[in-house]
Order: sequence, then structure tokens, then C-alpha cells
Amino acid sequence: MSIDNDDDENFAALFEREAGAQNTRNTRKQRRVPRVGERLEGVVVQVGRDAVFVELDGKLQALLEADEVREPDGSIALSEGDKITAHVVEVDEKSGVVRLGRSMGKAASLAALEQAMAAGLGVDGKVTASNKGGIEVDLGTARAFCPMSQIDDKRVGDADIQALLGQTLQFLVTAIRDGKSVVVSRRAFLQKQAAELAERAMSQITPGAVLTGTVTSLRDFGAFVDLGGVEGLIPRTEIAHDRSLSVGDALKAGDTVEVQVLQVKDSEASEANATKATRATRPESASTKKITLSLKALAVDPWAELSIVEGRVILGTVTRLAEFGAFVRIASGVEGLVHVSELGRRTPTPNAPGAPSAMPSEGDEMRVVVSKIDRVSRKISLVPAPDGAEVGTTIVTNAQVRVGAIVSGVVERIEQYGLFVQIDGTTGRGGRGLVPIAEIGVARGTDLRKAFPIGTAVTTKVLETGEGRLRLSIRGAKDAEERAAFEAARGKASAPASLGTFADLLKGRRL
Repeated sequence: MSIDNDDDENFAALFEREAGAQNTRNTRKQRRVPRVGERLEGVVVQVGRDAVFVELDGKLQALLEADEVREPDGSIALSEGDKITAHVVEVDEKSGVVRLGRSMGKAASLAALEQAMAAGLGVDGKVTASNKGGIEVDLGTARAFCPMSQIDDKRVGDADIQALLGQTLQFLVTAIRDGKSVVVSRRAFLQKQAAELAERAMSQITPGAVLTGTVTSLRDFGAFVDLGGVEGLIPRTEIAHDRSLSVGDALKAGDTVEVQVLQVKDSEASEANATKATRATRPESASTKKITLSLKALAVDPWAELSIVEGRVILGTVTRLAEFGAFVRIASGVEGLVHVSELGRRTPTPNAPGAPSAMPSEGDEMRVVVSKIDRVSRKISLVPAPDGAEVGTTIVTNAQVRVGAIVSGVVERIEQYGLFVQIDGTTGRGGRGLVPIAEIGVARGTDLRKAFPIGTAVTTKVLETGEGRLRLSIRGAKDAEERAAFEAARGKASAPASLGTFADLLKGRRL
């Protein structure tokens, strides 16, 4: 049950009524009175507009002001039956009702300040003045001093300090000297508050959990997200299925995101990736955890809807280049690789800086043929489409070559060790074979570039087949041609149909 927001009862009356009801139920029960500063766990029994009532140990009722657990949007993130852990900030000895919270509020006496210091509870104080050393704080029953280094958990300037004047803030009492000189720290209170938030957040951060967070900062390798006092990292590869998308294009600081927790593990190295400002505000317990998050895990998998087939001609966009080839986006979130060898000519290298290159540029549109799809490993091999091939059509990317076949082709590349020939009717390296220099059939020292300029049509014999190891022979094709000519001539010189008469034979001998 919850208290109606239109209830005319004020907070004090509500407190008194609930306390009286609890006393009636427990008149015959012996109760242990908790100490101020003690950390207790209880169960929420009632949620109201101004207060949350908590039952402790099944015997004692405690009160938690609603503002202690109110969300930024004004709602209270607690329901009946929820477990909650909080500090005891006040105990009414007459009624026995306990008040819970993070702060004691205004201390009623110097003894209360000493209690707050011993229990690590915050106290309310009004900033009244500033000087070079820090700020002066009015605690109600005493005046306190907060050193400059303890004003905030980040560096503060003169303008920041002036903005604090007149504000009522919360502090931890760090020292009481000579029974009157009080030293407080707002920085310690903020760090304690952050640690409690982090502890609560960590209870929900488990692998597989879906959480809402706020993007705090962006890096080339990913984005940091605040999950409510604890920070996690979305690696760049987990931001989107489209790996060409940069971190800055997908997110910006301040964005609210829904993420899935991939991994939580202890890691001291996670500190190296955080900014100085982040390390200063992050609770120490949270800094030992490396939390890996994913946006991609909650997005639609583009591979599940991928309908392309091998041999299909597709118009794609070059997204990134590597030494081994070009990555081409062929669908949203799906890329394929055009291997450098498929581009027909070598890319420049340190040893051959002047080598011609057929490499495209990032952003170029490129017409490609799907050569091979591996859905298990999610890899797609592409080859440049032949000239004139229409998008959407299906073509054969590799000729049906077999060992011993005589095939025609065109010289596409010349190396010291032989010629690379693209077999007619094929595209890409699947139909490109090497004619080793020993299989060309030319004299030693022949200039191959003059004898076989790029584009020269040649006839070759297939010596070996296989992925990436197609070997051809010009000499073998010539030998096969000569053998075929010899067999044809030999067939024409066949034996006569009959020997004739014996007289004809003798006549022939006389001749």
C-alpha cells in the first residue's frame, strides 16, 4: 500500500502515527536499539510521498526520507518488498523510531558532530565565507572550516567557490580539535556517496544484463558510459555492426544509451584508459573492475537478413583500406574484402615505391561480384565485376578449368619469375594463373615485357588447379598443339585399302 499524494497529513503527523502503531505491535517484545552510524538492511513496507518506511529485523521500523532515494525525474525507485541498506542517522529514544539516510542533517550539538564523525555520516552546513585556505561553514551548533583541497572532488577555481557561497551542502566531519575547532570535507562526502552508488550499481552489473547509462567521454577505441556510479567501456567494435562507423559518428558525450553487459572482470589496467578527471571521481572499488559493454548486441543482426548469393553483382562502397586489400560495404553493417591480388596490380611497397596501384580510395563506389560467402565466420570474398556487368545479375566468377585443359587468356602482370594470365571468361584471382618462366618456352635472357606485353593473348595448358595455386604453361600448350598436328597428319597417311593382284605387286617391284 502507498500513501495518497493528496493526503492532508503532514510529515510529522505521519511519522508519529507510524511510530505509535509500531510501538503497539512491539510492546511485549524486547528490541535492540541500533546505534547512530550503524549500517542496516531492511525491507520496504510502505512508500509515501515524503517518506519510505522500512522494517528492520522484523521487529523495528525505520524511516527514510523520500528525498534520499528520489530519482532525478522525481520518482521513487523503491517498491514494497524491496531490500534496502542505509545508515542510522537518528534514534528517537522515546518512541524507538529510527531514521535512516546518508546524512545526519543538521547536528543538534557538538556531541552529535562527534557521533557523525565516528559513524562517517554527513552533516549539513551552510557556506558563509571564503579565504585563501578554503571556505567557512556554519553547522548550526558550530562553525567549521573546509580546506581548499577538500571543497570538491575536482579542481575548483575562484568562480566555483563564489558560486558556493550561501549554499547548504553536505560534509563529513574529519576533525574536532579542542572541543570547538571543527574541520570538514565535502570531497570525502562526495567520494563516499559515489562509492555507495557504485556498490548499488555493481549489484546489477552482471554479464547479459541490459542497462541504461550516460556516455561520459569518447576515445578512438570506444566510448565510456556511466552506469550510475560505475563506468564501463563500449569498444569500437561493439558500437555497431557497421565497423566503418567511427565512435564520434555514432555517439556523443551526454547521450543516454541502452547497453548489454558483455563482461565484468578485475583489472588494474582499466585505470590507464580513464581520464584524470574520471579517476578523481571514480570510487576506488569500481576502479578494479573492467566492464565491457555492447550497443551492437541489442541491434538487429544484418547477417540474419542478408539475402545476397555467390556470383551476384553488387554496387558497394569502399570503407577502409589495408595492405592486403579493400573492405567494401555491400549492405548495412556488412562488409566484404577485395583482396589486393584481385585488383590486378601490385600496390606500392617500401621496396618498390613506384609500383603501379589499382587500389581504390575510401568512399569510392565499386562494382563487385560476391565470390564466396562464409556465414559461420561471417566473411565475404569479393572480386571486381567485369566491365559491363549489370548490378543484380549473376555471373560465373571462375572458369571450369581442369588439369590438362587448353585455355586462352590475357597477360595481366609480368614478374621476373613468370607471367600472370587471366583466363578468358573469368574474373579475379580464381581464374588467374601463373606461367612460370620455365613454362613460357623462351630463350634464357628474353625480355618478357617486350615478348609478352600486358594484354597479350596467349594459349596455355593447365598444369595445376586449386585456390590460389593455378599454374599454366605456354610451352605445354604448344607441345599439345604440335602433338595434335602430328596425330592429325599421321592419321591421313593411313595404309591402302587392299594389296592388289600378284601381278601388280611384281610390276611395282620392277619399278
